[in-house]
Amino acid sequence: MQRIPDAAIRRLPAYLRWLTECEEERVTSVMLGQATGYSSEQVRKDLAYFGAFGTRGVGYDVSALRDEIYRILKLDQGVRAIVVGAGHLGTALVRYVDQGHQVRHDVKIMALVDNNPMIIGTQVGSLRVEPVDRLEELVRTFDIGIGVLTVPKEGAVAVGDRLAEAGVRAILNFAPVAVCTHYPEVFVQPIDLTLEMQALSYFVGQKAHHRL
Repeated sequence: MQRIPDAAIRRLPAYLRWLTECEEERVTSVMLGQATGYSSEQVRKDLAYFGAFGTRGVGYDVSALRDEIYRILKLDQGVRAIVVGAGHLGTALVRYVDQGHQVRHDVKIMALVDNNPMIIGTQVGSLRVEPVDRLEELVRTFDIGIGVLTVPKEGAVAVGDRLAEAGVRAILNFAPVAVCTHYPEVFVQPIDLTLEMQALSYFVGQKAHHRL
């Protein structure tokens, strides 16, 4: 089987979001590309990995393509997540999801845990902050598939290992350290906001250079 590039899979949610908000019945790859910031060629190539969804000269049926991408991402099965770390970032994520920023509520945060006795038992959105000692229990009880790490660097590796051992198979890691390096079956998506901003500084510098 042809291996589908990770980058192509990462672009599918962007297509899905726009298709969900689109009021047209049919769209072209040009329209989809312009709306999501990719070229029409990239759109066609990404979708072609999963099948033939459009008609040359006619485009894509919005409803059908939306449902296909939803199915490809396995969002139709529902995905459950746990957030480890009830600090500013963790609580912001929980509240963001609670406020309905998901059209179909396909990814649901089921639990929020922390090791700080001062905040354990407090309410964040619809969730009560649970002690991190219950992590494995919560993963099994709610059949958690995704772990979200918003903990300090010092504790991230150990927590990542615990999530992997408990059965989590994908981790969104906001800690500036590699996790689950001994668990190749666990897909880890690192997000380091500091590194992202440092990379963006290059483009700021380029703009300044062009002004000279």
